[in-house]
Amino acid sequence: MASVLEDPALERRFKGHRDSVTCADFNPNSKQLATGSADRDLMIWNLSPKAKAFRLVGHKDVVTAVHFAPSGDLLASASRDQTVRLWTPNIKGESAVFKAHTATVRSVNFSSDGSRLVTASDDKSVKVWSAHRQHFLYSLNKHTNWVRCARFSPDGRLIASCGDDRSVCLWDTSTRQCINTFTHYGGSETFVDFNGSGTCIASSGADNTLKIWDIRTNKLIQHYQVHSAGIHSFSFHPSGNYLISGSSDHTVKILDLLEGRLIYTLHGHKGPVLTVVFSRGGDLFASGGCDSQVLMWKTNFDALNYREVLSRHSQRTTPQQPPHLTDIHPRIHHLHSAQSGTIEIKPLVNTQAVDPPVVELGQPFLPVTEARYGGNGLQMSRGHGSGSFSSRRTEEEEERKTYGPDRPLEEDPRLPSGFGSTLKHIVQQLDVLTQTVSILEERLTLTEDKLKECLHNQARILLQVHQSSVSDEEEEERSGQASPLIQGHRTQSAESLAADPRNLS
Repeated sequence: MASVLEDPALERRFKGHRDSVTCADFNPNSKQLATGSADRDLMIWNLSPKAKAFRLVGHKDVVTAVHFAPSGDLLASASRDQTVRLWTPNIKGESAVFKAHTATVRSVNFSSDGSRLVTASDDKSVKVWSAHRQHFLYSLNKHTNWVRCARFSPDGRLIASCGDDRSVCLWDTSTRQCINTFTHYGGSETFVDFNGSGTCIASSGADNTLKIWDIRTNKLIQHYQVHSAGIHSFSFHPSGNYLISGSSDHTVKILDLLEGRLIYTLHGHKGPVLTVVFSRGGDLFASGGCDSQVLMWKTNFDALNYREVLSRHSQRTTPQQPPHLTDIHPRIHHLHSAQSGTIEIKPLVNTQAVDPPVVELGQPFLPVTEARYGGNGLQMSRGHGSGSFSSRRTEEEEERKTYGPDRPLEEDPRLPSGFGSTLKHIVQQLDVLTQTVSILEERLTLTEDKLKECLHNQARILLQVHQSSVSDEEEEERSGQASPLIQGHRTQSAESLAADPRNLS
């Protein structure tokens, strides 16, 4: 088949944090991944092979959130130490710090133009700041408990926030008023975000559910209950067609929002998954959790260019816009549960031979941190990880020699007999189905084109008939008005001839 939705694959595994990985974000330039941790440090992972990683030291407590500015040259981080830091994500590792709240700062997010920051805190407030001057602009106060997350809409005109008061608030940044509140009673709301078009918001909760709202109609349009424990984070794919979520059930789930179903369950973490995020291009996503590791996954969700598909239907009478969340039926409150057909992926080995070298930037805030995690200790930890990976890699190479990729499936003793032939038969049937759908689609297009042509001809004929009838009526009216004049003229001429016979000559 020309285009197939490939399963997500583990691209890289990053090790360097000394405690739970709590947050992550990709640089818009697609060259870096930033992560924050309970070890109080930030890590900047350069995605090019063999590139060094940077450790940014400065926060005095758990790092709770990170977010890159749209330009990619500035990184914001929030912490339990009640501060927000703005970093330059390069070898200089410089940062500016300001106290943002009177309690733990849970969330930090740049506006789409990079001029403003929004922060959320355990002090029950949402605050908006000037990103360049680190100057306080205004505060949004309606929540009655800790505020876990706050996000700008793509156009910057709205802010969505959620918290432990079990509510999601929607704010107008121009009037600074709460314009809507979505209330749930299943548990605390842990995360909220807008989809790429800004027409919908999603929220996740400690009650294991994920809900998607259409903010134009203020209706709940999707409700997923696919995790078996609380959801800590989720991320929309840039296309708006997919969503990933991380949970305390140790898994990452991938949802197809157009079909409204769970399609993948990823097993890679050995503990709760605290953060997940798509790259700006949508070809990668990262996950981090309590096992202190960062996993970067490769996707193939956009292998089929959707705009090309739409261009094939340009001849239709009513060309449709690309699908979005409002195209999902039914458009009422409905529940999506886990299905048995979900594909589960369990990565076994790393794809990188060694962990990237780490360059520490900034001064450690406590001598004990340097003593506990000094050079020798870190080298020993990394060496141990590399050794265990080397043994797994050796096993994989031996396995590849025994069961190479060129060996037919039918001859692989690890698989049930007849598995290969059955798989080939399924692929052949899928090819036939694909061709059949393609033919039906072409016929449908031709039928619609013919229908359009018939409707156009019918309209033209009706117009001609109407114009013809109008012309006949006008001609009859003109004829009726001229007849008495002509008759009167003829009578007058006859009378004149009878009175004067010379007129005949």
